[in-house]
Amino acid sequence: MKDGENTVSTKLQNESNNQYMNFAAIDFETATGHRHSACAVAIVTVQDGRMVDEYYSLIQPPGNEYWYRKHIEVHGITPKHTKNMPLFSGIYPEIRKRLAGKILVAHNESFDRNVLFYTMSHYALDYSDLNLNPRWECTCKIYRSKGFNPARLDCCCQRMGIELQHHQALSDARACAFLYLNR
Repeated sequence: MKDGENTVSTKLQNESNNQYMNFAAIDFETATGHRHSACAVAIVTVQDGRMVDEYYSLIQPPGNEYWYRKHIEVHGITPKHTKNMPLFSGIYPEIRKRLAGKILVAHNESFDRNVLFYTMSHYALDYSDLNLNPRWECTCKIYRSKGFNPARLDCCCQRMGIELQHHQALSDARACAFLYLNR
């Protein structure tokens, strides 16, 4: 973690209302406009208000197909980066062990929830096997309700003093976890 993140983390760990918070923050990047085209995933696990595990993987999307606009130009991941990476089905055991039965948090939860659902469907994996609440926690909605306008991840992080390398999945998942802890 970066120095700025350690400062926020230390502050959060000392707050009594966060002492028993347990959840996983997740972020996906996609290769195309299709929700089953995950090309990167990051999961940050929080137990008792502390980040205890980070997982990040590039994923080879179906056919290793990418769209430039709103995808490569945003996150910088290209077919060259993922041509030798596992398919989603190959990393699913790692994802499952970090998500099953957990409270899930994402900055735009409907996007990330749909990417997980449709990617799992594409690979004939049973979403119900994860035993997740149908509604995830959404830091975008939480911060919008607090009056943040705009409530995009980068804007929330700037306002809250959280370091962010936007559209890098692990950085986005960490930032989401910090936002949720500090809500």
